[in-house]
Amino acid sequence: METYQNSRSLRALATCVFTIVSISSSIAYAGGNHHAPQDDSLYLSGNHISINRADGHAPIGVMGDHLHKKGEWMLSYRFMRMEMGGNRIGDDKVSPSSIATTVPNRFSGIPGQPPTLRIVPTKMNTDMHMFGAMYAPSDSITLMAMVNYLDKDMDHTTFAGGAGTAIAGTFTTRSRGIGDTRFSGLIRLFDDDTHHVHLNAGLSIPTGSIKERDRILAPNGTTPIVRLPYAMQLGSGTWDALPGITYQGRINDISWGAQYMATLPLAKNSQDYRLGHKHELTAWAAYQWKPWISSSVRVAGRTQGKIKGLDSNISGPVQTADPDNYGGKWVDLMLGVNLVGQEGALKGHRLALEVGLPVYQHLNGPQMEMDISLRLGWQKAF
Repeated sequence: METYQNSRSLRALATCVFTIVSISSSIAYAGGNHHAPQDDSLYLSGNHISINRADGHAPIGVMGDHLHKKGEWMLSYRFMRMEMGGNRIGDDKVSPSSIATTVPNRFSGIPGQPPTLRIVPTKMNTDMHMFGAMYAPSDSITLMAMVNYLDKDMDHTTFAGGAGTAIAGTFTTRSRGIGDTRFSGLIRLFDDDTHHVHLNAGLSIPTGSIKERDRILAPNGTTPIVRLPYAMQLGSGTWDALPGITYQGRINDISWGAQYMATLPLAKNSQDYRLGHKHELTAWAAYQWKPWISSSVRVAGRTQGKIKGLDSNISGPVQTADPDNYGGKWVDLMLGVNLVGQEGALKGHRLALEVGLPVYQHLNGPQMEMDISLRLGWQKAF
């Protein structure tokens, strides 16, 4: 059943991607001139970046979107903030008091555990700092590496005792540190003056901690230090395959593209669990107003399965301790802007911003829902 639902969701996302790409292509061809500018300062044929075009890259939230020419390097920094608040089961919003009085506690069989969830997350913020480097040993292959630093905090409400809606208090847990490290190869499959396709082939290395601890407020009023739930850990603990494919097109001042990426854990980690398989599909269209500025619209959808397995050190009357309360389906709408310096000390430096809002969420819950996401980035090729 889960496989069928994921397949149906992916078909729906694929339809959205096809629609955006088709509309972008139709608008571009309606413009009249079907050939890219011949001035090399504005355009480099093939799937290489264009140093002076603002739309030479995809929106900043899309990674592994372009190849470089032989011998070229690029350094990048991205900051991403995700804010979550409120809870949902499937498509329906659910209140903290409803969760505390009606949702069963998976660990109720353990002595001292209440029958329902008595600790409810109410808000979560994640700040991610991503440092990347790209190098092209040839015109057809670009290598990419990325390391992350994460800062997570989650607010909770604790309900007193084993039943009722009396509130014992609130508390916040926090984790921060290095996340998982990613290495990828981008391999050109096809290019002409308009269309470009390349393969994304990567591997995620488990450099992020999965044993983070912090102090909590329990329903009985004690404040023990415990291993934090899966959402608050810094890494996956697993080696993950990262297959994907990217398409881009450009005619005159209009560009568009689509990308599919997957994150597939290869085995369970040292704590006997793995995150659910993740599939991401995105499509975008952009318009270059001037060589130094372009704006974009992007739709991004993803599906992810539940956590498989269980960390025996993670338990408690809180939804985030239950592996079944992870994963779901999301669709986000994102607006962005790209800026690139044209001359002087700023020439070739790129700044980009993208803001995303959810348009659809179906969560394996109870689970916190997404509120807003922001991505800010700098890139420089040399």
